[in-house]
Amino acid sequence: MSTYLQTYTKGSVISKDGTTIGYRQMGSGPGLLLLHGGINASQHIMKLGTALADTFTVYIPDRRGRGMSGPIGNTYSITKEDEDLDALLQKTGTHFIFGTADGAFFALHAAITLPAIQKVAAYEPVLLFGQPGQKEFEAMIEQYNCNIASGNLPRTMVGLTKAEHSDTGKVKAIPDVLLALLFKLVLSSDERRAKGDNLSYRELLPTLGPELQLVRATKGTIENYKSISAEVLFLVGGKSNDFLKSTSVAMSNMLPHAHLVEIQDLAHGSAQDYGKPDSLAREIRRFLQAK
Repeated sequence: MSTYLQTYTKGSVISKDGTTIGYRQMGSGPGLLLLHGGINASQHIMKLGTALADTFTVYIPDRRGRGMSGPIGNTYSITKEDEDLDALLQKTGTHFIFGTADGAFFALHAAITLPAIQKVAAYEPVLLFGQPGQKEFEAMIEQYNCNIASGNLPRTMVGLTKAEHSDTGKVKAIPDVLLALLFKLVLSSDERRAKGDNLSYRELLPTLGPELQLVRATKGTIENYKSISAEVLFLVGGKSNDFLKSTSVAMSNMLPHAHLVEIQDLAHGSAQDYGKPDSLAREIRRFLQAK
């Protein structure tokens, strides 16, 4: 495992609507933006950034609504995410992007219209195009909304965890009440550790809702991505369920300059610090350095 980089500098840009987007910066070399997924912030992919900082100048923004960045806003949309990314690209001069989960979805969407993006490494983005598992995913969104509205964050984490590990018998077999108790302890411990630029999961869990609505709105849009001219590497984990892999498989066969790599020992959360980011870093570096 790479050495965890404790130090970083901070910067910020102003997006088109006036929202501040803050980021962490480390390393040297060609620029590389890392976009975190939902219920995460820049703090959660620092190990991945560290693993790549010997080769690239790594920029890790807090996407809007989190930490160093301004609020999501009342007019949040996929266009806002595009504009935030455009502002970051202009400030940093970066042409390479890695995104995980929703971060990968936003990177791909921006690549439709932003010619500055030359290469995208996308880890398990989700779009809805009628694939098996879509109904269950939409049911998870409804369950998430109900749990957040009631303020039941442990129950929210239970629903998200069981959806992510829907094909894992061991996780499915754990009673919800037991998982909820475990997550209550996790939330309490995490909140005590959250300091400085780092946010607690209690703060981050509600930020997932608005972007889940953007994912839901992808129905019927997958053909739009055929116009991406950037090179795209789709990455999936061998331990992820078929639904979480399905978008990458479909789009890798559809986009003109794309290919797919499956890394057997990874799961959906592997880009995060608690996962196996070094395995991802090797594939990302190989892709970005290829001529």
